[in-house]
Amino acid sequence: MLVIVASVICCVCILEWFLNCRSRAKAFWSIPGPKGAIIFGSCLQVVGTPVQLFRNLRKWASMHEDIYRQWIYPYGVVHIYNPHDIEVVISNPKYNEKSLLYDNLRPWLCDGLLLSKGYKWQMRRKILTPAFHFNILRHFTAILEENSSRLVTKLEDELNHERSDVIPLMSDTTLNSICETSMGAKLDEDSSGAGKLYKSAIHEIGKLIIHRIARSWLAFDTIFNLTKEGRRQKEVLNVIHNFPKRIIEDRRMFIEKHGFKVPTDDLDEEDVVGPIKRRMAMLDLLLSAEKEGMIDDDGIQEEVDTFMFEGHDTTAMGLTFILMELANNPLVQDKVVQELREIFGQSSRPGSMQDMGQMKYLECCIKETLRLYPPVPFISRYITDTVTLSGHVIPRGKTLCHIHIFDLHRRADLYPEPLVFNPERFTAGNCASRHPYAYIPFSGGPRNCIGQRFAMLEMKSAVSAVLRRYRLLPVTTPDQLQFSADLVLRTTHPVYVRFQRRY
Repeated sequence: MLVIVASVICCVCILEWFLNCRSRAKAFWSIPGPKGAIIFGSCLQVVGTPVQLFRNLRKWASMHEDIYRQWIYPYGVVHIYNPHDIEVVISNPKYNEKSLLYDNLRPWLCDGLLLSKGYKWQMRRKILTPAFHFNILRHFTAILEENSSRLVTKLEDELNHERSDVIPLMSDTTLNSICETSMGAKLDEDSSGAGKLYKSAIHEIGKLIIHRIARSWLAFDTIFNLTKEGRRQKEVLNVIHNFPKRIIEDRRMFIEKHGFKVPTDDLDEEDVVGPIKRRMAMLDLLLSAEKEGMIDDDGIQEEVDTFMFEGHDTTAMGLTFILMELANNPLVQDKVVQELREIFGQSSRPGSMQDMGQMKYLECCIKETLRLYPPVPFISRYITDTVTLSGHVIPRGKTLCHIHIFDLHRRADLYPEPLVFNPERFTAGNCASRHPYAYIPFSGGPRNCIGQRFAMLEMKSAVSAVLRRYRLLPVTTPDQLQFSADLVLRTTHPVYVRFQRRY
């Protein structure tokens, strides 16, 4: 059956090539790029293991100064990694639409903020923007600090180990944080076991999605759904979608009974959602918007799923890499610790929003980590109008533009000695002279990451809590890292650090 389906698809592709695609494909040949086969172009070049795909992308970028092209039937693809071209694309609302690669996320996120476009995207952005206002972030800081405190306690069990894999430790912490701040639910307190299943499903879905992205023939739903991965994805999505539904309904009933107020500087925590002490969650804003007819039940589910996707794995990997770099750069680590002592003294009190604002050098360290290891290493857009990039005319139509943040951040002309961990790059004076689109770990333009301030707070909270209690000693070194193509920047092997009590 699969052979018959494949044969029919191949015949259709060849016919469409001669009728519609041949002239468009020729327009791409003037752009430098790897050789490809007639009709199907570079389809086979992107097939392979995730490690091979990641290496090939880096190899092609090193071979071509600013831009290269591929033809992956029936789409033309341009890859860019210089700030001038990137500004042209992501600063222009004409190119706001995410490319077809994101369609692989649609069974999970449906039409949430990441994937929606046009008026729907504008409305969702308007609803959700208040969730990241200073007054609300101030309330979330207490949740982040509590989760950081639990992380520090958990690390006591790691003191007798010669090495500790920090990826699962960071992932568990950030998943707990985003679940509590977005839905108001503590996964570790879920006695039904659904929280544990949900955590596992979140981790598995990313692997299934990247498996599909790396195999162009699985873009067809009919084919993908026949594979074991397609069947497994359906099972995993049932778990992912069902867990928030129960929490959303519980939260809806609470809001119905006690009401909802947006926090101000005058409000105590008890006043946020009524007379019963219960912390506000991002979900409350969605439920409030539902009352005003701005969003429906399906829309709430979409945005909660989007929060969970965008808000935990990316931050977890960012934390993983900064702990590794601080362990390998003891002088930098000592400088961060000195800054923390100036803020906290010998006190063990939790940090506040004001404390986070004083962590200037730690912020430079986080930014330098996100330069070297951007958690989202590339983004992709449709080219919906003819545009000139690096002197080449890029035709509109079935044209994708892949923006490689990983390669942008490692350009020697932008960052001398680009592989060296140097937080001084992000002092105020050094940042001022840099192209505004030379550093985009949270994307840029109208569709920049809505949660970037939240992510920075979370990383400051976790790193400062860990460093106040423990010294980080090196195990995994940066040159040992092997990256794999994935939804986020992920390594093929554990990232190890050794923890040692400071006092």
